[in-house]
Amino acid sequence: MIAADRLRRIALWAPGLSDREIEVARAGMNEKAFGAGEYICMRGDRFAYWTGVIAGLVRIGTVSRAGKAVTFTGLTAGAWFGEGSVLKNETRRYDAVALRDSRIALMEHATFQWLFENSVGFNRFLVAQLNERVGHFMGLLEYGRMLDPTARLARCIASLFNPILYPDGTRQLDITQEEIGALSGMSRQNANRCLKALEKEGVLRLEYGGLAILDLERLRRYGE
Repeated sequence: MIAADRLRRIALWAPGLSDREIEVARAGMNEKAFGAGEYICMRGDRFAYWTGVIAGLVRIGTVSRAGKAVTFTGLTAGAWFGEGSVLKNETRRYDAVALRDSRIALMEHATFQWLFENSVGFNRFLVAQLNERVGHFMGLLEYGRMLDPTARLARCIASLFNPILYPDGTRQLDITQEEIGALSGMSRQNANRCLKALEKEGVLRLEYGGLAILDLERLRRYGE
């Protein structure tokens, strides 16, 4: 169980709930720590939890039968995922891996279903999130097919600042170049080259252990 004030701090959707709904939500949730490289869930798992990233960085992707790793997206603090699988009560179609030590919130299936059936505020959040996620993945598909590596990496970084999917609100990103490469589908060396090009153009600044976004709008439109 998570305390009510703790839930309101870690969940963007919590302010839209009534006191009764908050009590139900927190009673059906717990927190768990995952080490770097540890799987939160694997493709084919019946992982019956709606999941939130409290702290850390999570990669969503899969591995083909030929052994090729494909990254769909990265999830930073404040992100919630897995609502589609929970709603349909189906096995996961992707792997979720902690790229660094991460703290994860897990909401039980029964609790999620109760909120889905009883809470107007919760449903409003889900509709907004699902709509935003569709646009997010359509954008990622476009970037992968139409943009060069530097532009693809720029758009990948910009996607981590989506105010609905990742409501952190800061312009700092604690992420290594290896992690950026993993999220962008390229090697650390190629990611380093692209990041230096973006820094030279003044859209971001490389820092120890991360980067600072100097011009988010240019980053979002990079390559147009």
